[in-house]
Amino acid sequence: MARRMATIEDRAGVAGRNTWASLKRLLNYMQAYRAQLIIVVVMVIIYTICYTLGPYLLGVAIDQYVLEGDLPGLARIVSWMVAVYVGMWLSGIISGRVMARVAQRTLEQMRKDLFGQMQKLSLKYYDQQSAGDLMSRFTNDMDSLNMLLTTNLVSFMRSLGTLIGMLIGMFVTSLVLTGAALIVLPIMFGTMFLIMRGLGPRFRELQMNLGALNGLMEENITGQRVVIAYGQEGSSMDDFLVANESARDTAVSANLLANLMGAILFVLGNVNVVVVVATGAALMLLDSPRLILSVTIGRITTMIDYTRRFSFPLMEIGNTFNTIVSALAGAERIFDVIDMEPEVKDKPNAQPLEQINGEVVFNDVDFSYVAGQPILKNIDLTAKPGDMIALVGPTGAGKTTIINVLTRFYDIEKGTITIDGNEIRDVQQDSLRQQLGIVLQDTFLFSDTVMENIRYGRLDATDEEVIEAAKLANAHGFVTRLPDGYKTELSERAENISQGQRQLLAIARAILADPRILILDEATSSVDTRTEVQIQEALLNLMEGRTSFVIAHRLSTIREADQILVLKDGEVIERGNHEGLLEQQGFYDHLYKSQFKGTAVV
Repeated sequence: MARRMATIEDRAGVAGRNTWASLKRLLNYMQAYRAQLIIVVVMVIIYTICYTLGPYLLGVAIDQYVLEGDLPGLARIVSWMVAVYVGMWLSGIISGRVMARVAQRTLEQMRKDLFGQMQKLSLKYYDQQSAGDLMSRFTNDMDSLNMLLTTNLVSFMRSLGTLIGMLIGMFVTSLVLTGAALIVLPIMFGTMFLIMRGLGPRFRELQMNLGALNGLMEENITGQRVVIAYGQEGSSMDDFLVANESARDTAVSANLLANLMGAILFVLGNVNVVVVVATGAALMLLDSPRLILSVTIGRITTMIDYTRRFSFPLMEIGNTFNTIVSALAGAERIFDVIDMEPEVKDKPNAQPLEQINGEVVFNDVDFSYVAGQPILKNIDLTAKPGDMIALVGPTGAGKTTIINVLTRFYDIEKGTITIDGNEIRDVQQDSLRQQLGIVLQDTFLFSDTVMENIRYGRLDATDEEVIEAAKLANAHGFVTRLPDGYKTELSERAENISQGQRQLLAIARAILADPRILILDEATSSVDTRTEVQIQEALLNLMEGRTSFVIAHRLSTIREADQILVLKDGEVIERGNHEGLLEQQGFYDHLYKSQFKGTAVV
């Protein structure tokens, strides 16, 4: 558990070193909405001007109208103050609404890019990633970005604008009082800067820990049947507590630091007000004729208001900074996936694979999942159109790996694989896989109707063609007994039907695809003997005229194979038909006889 979390954090940490580059890239996503962003900026400027004018007009009102007893003038300036605050309110509403629209359109495009990229990534990437961590990028990380773009970015702009505006207003009001305020302001800025530096790493770590936690929960939820069967609920709970506590501790650390910044800025803000009041009072008592030292009740009031308000945008920046950093950490993780180069990709000049006859040739093929640990060694095989090629051997011999490289789930390291003379690395992946019908060992069905799950093999198939495919796969009988027949909705991972029934539907899907090359990876591994015989009859009819690759531990299912390749430790050690291999009395003969005698094969 700890090892897996460390691996996820290490991978995420590599992408977490360029936060500001992620912000720049995020803004590039928003360039398509320049007009709306200009409106937001204009509204923020208006908001800043109005926010700054409020205290200034208050000082003018005191000095020129309240102390002078000018009621008509006071009424005029009060009306101006009302207009200023209404303008501030309206500009705030407009900027928020416009930015919310821009944010949702930006996030829509980002989700589209992320999901599109995930369709392009090679199988190797998913072998190395936790499904829960990937889902966390769609949920937690996108939610953080949503908060950033919808609320925090505008809030940050307003706060920054009002800081600048109030500094200008303070200098215009009184240079001396501004100088007094500046005694504390550097301390406020310095405190904020130091705390913000510490917040970044903490919130990046929090996003990583949340990804690890989601991965653990997803794994336990999907594997709950195994957890219960082996009585490991306590162990699963212990693992969850470790991951949950790690996320909690990181969140507490980050938020305590963020709250500490707010508390310190609040105290320093009040100290600043005291300094300004004391300086103003001293200048009033001094009553200096020099203009630079001259202050009035109105100016002191304005400076007090500015100084009091000054801590608010600083605290707002401090409070939003944690969510900004968290969102940018999420953006890094999203861009990490979007920027990932697929392990398997088409060559620039790759051509589509035209309709094939189905001749497959492996020539001196080597492959390894991990460098230096070969899985396939010097594999040679030739399958003529219509041949049935069986791959047998003990677990880990390389049977499924041959299928993985034929379908280009992975690319080989040495040698060539050709179909009708076309090297598969020279053709487009989509056109290659469109000519393959695949039933994998791990059956996967979607949360949809039975009809649509079978139709996934060929989306333009009619209902009649779907039903015919189900009949060929011997699935029609059990489907008609389901509550709503072909319209029955399958639950998540099709848990409302048996494993054998799921296998039958997967075979029907492959039949509907009508491929030139058929791949069956343990296609009958999860059905009873009687159903297996029925499936074999249907598959023999389907394989007529098609090149077929069959992986099976039940050797009785491949007696009719044109060629049987016996693999051990990634090498072909025997080849021939069923009778010929038995006559050799070698590994295949031993493997075959062991299934009937009940002995184990090492």
